[in-house]
Amino acid sequence: MAIVYQHDKRSGITYAYESISTWDKEKKMSRAKRTLIGRVDPNTGEIVPTDGRNKKPKVKEIEQPVDYKDLYEKLQKKSLAQETLITALKKEIQKLKEQD
Repeated sequence: MAIVYQHDKRSGITYAYESISTWDKEKKMSRAKRTLIGRVDPNTGEIVPTDGRNKKPKVKEIEQPVDYKDLYEKLQKKSLAQETLITALKKEIQKLKEQD
């Protein structure tokens, strides 16, 4: 087992890989299997662990208690706005029918 550093010219980032050498019986030669460890910090030279897909670690959200009163008031306002819209549209339809 060894740590191999590989520099990506496109992004300018150096990655650290764990390299394990194994013997391939069919081809009769040594093969290396590499596993990504992380990025190398250019300032400190430390290896910063990464999962290789540029994703942030998942953080579980703390579940907040549901405020049912607030939800009820929001639904009432939404319902009232919809009713107002419906009555306005009905009046508009009635005006259009009268014009024909």
